[in-house]
Parts: sequence; structure tokens; C-alpha cells
Amino acid sequence: MKTLIIAEAGVNHNGSLEMARQLVASAAAAGADVVKFQSFVTSKIISREAPKAEYQRGTTGDDESQYEMVRKLELSRSDHEALIEECRSHGIAFLSTAFDTDSFDMLVELGVDQVKIPSGELTNLPLLRYVTRLGKPVILSTGMAGLGEIEAAMDIIERAGTPRNRIVVLHCTTEYPTPMEDVNLRAMLSLRQAFGVEVGYSDHTRGIEVSIAAVALGATVIEKHFTLDRNLPGPDHQASLEPHELKAMVDAIRNIERALGDGIKRPSPSEQKNRPIARKSLVASRSIQAGELFSADNLATKRPGTGISPMRWDEIIGRPALRDFAADELIDI
Repeated sequence: MKTLIIAEAGVNHNGSLEMARQLVASAAAAGADVVKFQSFVTSKIISREAPKAEYQRGTTGDDESQYEMVRKLELSRSDHEALIEECRSHGIAFLSTAFDTDSFDMLVELGVDQVKIPSGELTNLPLLRYVTRLGKPVILSTGMAGLGEIEAAMDIIERAGTPRNRIVVLHCTTEYPTPMEDVNLRAMLSLRQAFGVEVGYSDHTRGIEVSIAAVALGATVIEKHFTLDRNLPGPDHQASLEPHELKAMVDAIRNIERALGDGIKRPSPSEQKNRPIARKSLVASRSIQAGELFSADNLATKRPGTGISPMRWDEIIGRPALRDFAADELIDI
């Protein structure tokens, strides 16, 4: 099964449509399936008194409020239209997270056919109900949540009109970057068992190895922040992959998909030719005369594996040699 790889541009365009276009091109060049942005009206989602997160203070300082910081990162409707067209031209799907109902309505009008619910909105009952009422496929991130909160959100989503079989639940840790000891990747498996849904991983760690491990464990969706340059100003750049790293992640995931196979243990086509080279046969350990009984004293197991299998050892022991054998000659009967 192919993993859906979402390259999370987020707000790493810094409010610049040109930079957002470059992010689309970069995600497509890396081989991602989807490039995702964020759609919001700042005045509808953040109060002017809301503090910044610790990581945001670390990346953008304390000279402006969270409201002021985010306000500069809004994308207009025309920006969205331009980016959707940019995605078409590069052959990559467009997706955006709506943080308010007006933004969701805009995305629906623009033809976006999937809903991404971020971790911070998992407990926002009115928004959950609004964005899932149309029954579109839902990708639900679960950072900062326990199973009870996720169960409550799933119940709201289902009651609103989206069946469980159209929901993918992403394990996530909402810290930028996420310390390795806080990843708890096995929790993704717990989500699959608890809710009977497809699962994935929204990755905020540095590097690419955790996303690759998630695919090996069964993730069907991977979401990963990326940027054109980690040194750019803005809240999320430092915890994002650069383009060459995103491509390395995509390539590694595609390799893992091929390596996972179908689970049936059997000789692979590529190793069949090595069976006669690597396996052994019964051979004479010394000269054997016709009529002499085969025994542990005159038999050995040696390569190549083109003769009688050593698994027939007990069957051959005690039988008479039908002809003379030289040392190291393959036994036949």
C-alpha cells in the first residue's frame, strides 16, 4: 500500500505568495503526494491577549504577540487560487487546514476534497462538527490528546456525518522540534487498535528516521513540515526539513514500502539463483568403494547445493554405495 506523504508547508511561506509557490515546486520535486498549507482568519482564531508558545518565542522573539505574528502569515482567497493552480501545474495535490468555518467554506468552494484537522482543534466541538458534516475524508491529528479526548472527537465527527472508515488518525506530539524520548511511536499502533481506523504520523522531530519507522510500523499517512531554508525567520522553519531532506525522506519511505512486501515467507526471485551456491549437498569426505555403507565417517556436507540435500542425511546413512566415489564428489543413489 502506498503511503500518502504530505509535505507540510504550513506557514513557512512567511506570507509571501512567491515563496509559497516555491514550496509547491519543492514538494513536487521531492516526490510528495500532497503539499499542505494553513487557512485562517487571525481575528477569528486568536485573541489579542493569547501568548506565544515557548518554541515560538524562541524562534520569533517577544517583540510581537501571537496575534501579530500569525496575522502576517494569512493567505488570501486569491493566494489559495494561485496555489491550487500551481499545484496542478506541478502534478501535486493541494490541501490546507482550515482553522475557522469561513476558511473551511472557502476551501470547499475552491474544490478541496479532504479535511485536515490539526491537533489544536481536536477539542473544538463547533469546528469539528462544521468541517465534517459534508462527509469528506478526514485526517485527524492527535497531539496533546489522550484516548478519551480522541474518542470524543471521533464521536462528534461520526455524528456530524463522516463515517469512521473515512477517518485517518495521526499520532502526533505537539512540540517543535519533538524530543525523541517524547515520540512514543508505538502509540500509533494503540490508536489503530482502539479505534479500528487507518493510522499515520504527523512528525515534528528533527530528521527523517521517525517517519520512516512509522511507515515500517504501518502508517498510511505521513505529514512532515518542510521549508526552503531552516534559517528563514518565522515560527516553524527551524523544526522543518529542507528540500533535499524532504526528498531523502520520500525516497526512503518508497524504499520501505517496497521492502515491506506481502508478508508471505518464500524465496524471492532475486535470491533463487543463490540457493545452489549457498546451500550444501552430501559429498564423499574420502574415497568410497562400491558396496561400502554410507556413514558419518565417509560423508560430509559441502557446497554446492546441487546434489542430495543434507536434510536427507538420516535416509542415506547405512545405505550401500552403488559405485565408487572420489573425495568431495557429490553423492548420488
